[in-house]
Amino acid sequence: MKQRFYRTWKAVAVAAGWSAFLVGALQAQQHKRQIQEFLDSRYGELSSVARQIWSWAEVGYQEEKSSALLAEKLREAGFRVQTGVAEIPTAFVASYGQGRPVIALLAEFDALPGLSQDTVPERKPLPGRDAGHACGHHLFGTAAVGAGIAVKEWLQKERRSGTIRVYGTPAEEGGSGKVYMVRAGLFDDVDVVLSWHPGDENDAGPSTNLANKSAKFRFHGLSAHAAAAPERGRSALDAVEAMNFMANLMREHVPSTSRIHYVITAGGRAPNVVPDYAEVYYYVRHPDPRTVEELFQRLVKAAEGAALGTGTTMDYEVIGGTYSRLPNETLAKVVDANLRLVGGVTYTPEEQALAEKIYATLAPTGKKLGSQSEVEPYEMHVTNASSDAGDVSWVVPSAQFTAATWVPGTPAHSWQAVAAGGTSIGFKGMMVAAKTLALSAVDLYLQPRLVAEARREFEAKRGPNFTYRPLLGDRPPALDYRK
Repeated sequence: MKQRFYRTWKAVAVAAGWSAFLVGALQAQQHKRQIQEFLDSRYGELSSVARQIWSWAEVGYQEEKSSALLAEKLREAGFRVQTGVAEIPTAFVASYGQGRPVIALLAEFDALPGLSQDTVPERKPLPGRDAGHACGHHLFGTAAVGAGIAVKEWLQKERRSGTIRVYGTPAEEGGSGKVYMVRAGLFDDVDVVLSWHPGDENDAGPSTNLANKSAKFRFHGLSAHAAAAPERGRSALDAVEAMNFMANLMREHVPSTSRIHYVITAGGRAPNVVPDYAEVYYYVRHPDPRTVEELFQRLVKAAEGAALGTGTTMDYEVIGGTYSRLPNETLAKVVDANLRLVGGVTYTPEEQALAEKIYATLAPTGKKLGSQSEVEPYEMHVTNASSDAGDVSWVVPSAQFTAATWVPGTPAHSWQAVAAGGTSIGFKGMMVAAKTLALSAVDLYLQPRLVAEARREFEAKRGPNFTYRPLLGDRPPALDYRK
């Protein structure tokens, strides 16, 4: 009798457990369907916002209109918005809700100089405009804002506890805006950060990249007539060229995964005047932030030697510094599942025609038209780019994915990326990203164990003795680095 009772009780308990599980799963599916429908209903508005930011194309720390527009959209939706955070006029934090978990979405919006482009399939800069959104940050920021509003509506409707935040993060392109926000403690109470990036494919596999430190090296000499009195001059340009020569020789003696590149930003105005001022802007990259610091110090020695050898003086200003990304597979799997649920991008006949023309201008990569409708296999990636989101990932468990906003095979920082990003090709990919971000956040609110698992993985990968120290030190934000 007793054994039969226990068997019956166990069967009822199991049945009840499965019933609760199925009810929960069905409710989650319903929530996700409603969120996607909500975002679909906002497509026109979000596309308009993205197109407006695309047309402004404001570079790092000068994104006054872009930042204000995104902040205003969040304020209108009921978020509490704090602007000018971390001593950066164009940075903001928008919050809705209360309690935990605190889930943050990152929003970028800076453009790149020298990449103005119309929405046509041939190189055609727009008159009177220098910059262009060649990395798709107009889509990046708008998708995060759209996702944040969708999550806010869900939290409000379901009367759930939890906080959703959208971080307006300027100057990702070399300005390290997020690093200053991390340093200011703005992420200290965040449980999870979700982010994405425009690209030519849909991919949520865990990934890492390169740490980076950048600086402008400035040399000061003596001007003189280059023909009548060259012996009286000391060329600052000679010093820049000497430094560059030594840096290029150094490439043979650095780890193979390193990257060192530069541009001469000032080198004189006339050949018959010995330049008394010259400047060169350097990036140093490597997967390990410690190696980046070591290579950077070697570069400083090269600059000092160049100044000594040319009779000039040298000073330098650290402009930016970012960590490599710390991947989190717990979060990556959540995002990957939702990206697959949302699916890729399907082109209309008009979009297909434009895509084919852009595709014809691209160097072969093996990627085919049509792959924008697929989701890439889940696997670990290592890229040679850098991002200030890396610093965020070392202080908060984070996940990032890409959505197909460009024609397959399009590289970032290209005119083709600007062209597609200003059309419905880009806007459709943006909506894939917004939906994936929102659905992933909902999973984390509904399943707190995922947040705890992500934290455990995060702590294990950082190690017990990790202390975050920004590569850019204690310098104030480089608000004039694009001027």
